[in-house]
Amino acid sequence: MTIQSLAGEESAASTAAETREITIAHSPDSDDAFMFYGLAANKVQLPGLRFTHTLCDIQTLNQKAMEGDGLYDVTAISFHAYPYLQNTYALMTCGGSVGEGYGPMVVAPRAFSLDEIRQKKIAVPGKLTTAYLALKLFAPEIETEVVPFDEIIPAVLQGKYEAGLIIHEGQLTYDRSGLHRILDLGKWWLQTTGLPLPLGGNAIRRSLGPELISSVSNALRDSIQHALDHREAALAYAMQFARDLDPQMADRFVGMYVNERTLDYGADGKEAIRRLLDMGYRAGVISVEPRIEFVE
Repeated sequence: MTIQSLAGEESAASTAAETREITIAHSPDSDDAFMFYGLAANKVQLPGLRFTHTLCDIQTLNQKAMEGDGLYDVTAISFHAYPYLQNTYALMTCGGSVGEGYGPMVVAPRAFSLDEIRQKKIAVPGKLTTAYLALKLFAPEIETEVVPFDEIIPAVLQGKYEAGLIIHEGQLTYDRSGLHRILDLGKWWLQTTGLPLPLGGNAIRRSLGPELISSVSNALRDSIQHALDHREAALAYAMQFARDLDPQMADRFVGMYVNERTLDYGADGKEAIRRLLDMGYRAGVISVEPRIEFVE
């Protein structure tokens, strides 16, 4: 996978010696870019801390967070992956992506029924993604094969798979290719539980300690608020990561996943995370018992 690093200008040596670097990793998507705009563009700064950013696809970030003591201080993760890294990381209460009755979708060239789609092999973006977890809760028997998320729609169009599970901007662009939406897992989850579907969040290394965790959490929340307050500038920055989206579509996509709930999950959002992971564990999709801990 290609990993792209973004860092601010080098400080003078004397200043650098007094500054602690905080490493942040998130996906190269317009919604993540939007919420991290304040930090990446140095619009939000914290004395004594320097934030460096690494951009990488979410499946790879999930895997890297599970390695050793964790590669990054703050990392975007799929909620599905959290139980496997909960000893090293805690969940931040801000920075999450939550689907309010919408979410990952199963799409296909034909309008299959739900019974028919259960019999198909589905191309999925990774077995640690929340999309995969939700799909297996919907249909435990369904057969899947992992395909990079940005190759799923082309693979389905080429006939390599009869259906695909799409995330990110594909949720807004699949119909341009003549594909049919068979199932919206966010809608299914809402109908099943009455809760929004929590997809991804930000995790922070426990070893940073309470004081630094609090400072970094406040900086991320300030970055999200800055983007919401300066939407035009934040969207302009995010557009460089908006695959196949025009400005209007990018604005719509960002609005779906960066909003007031991104500042704080709320009681029902936290309950949704607990319910999702508990159901996954009881269904055998998750092999480690989840211990959810949020840090401010």
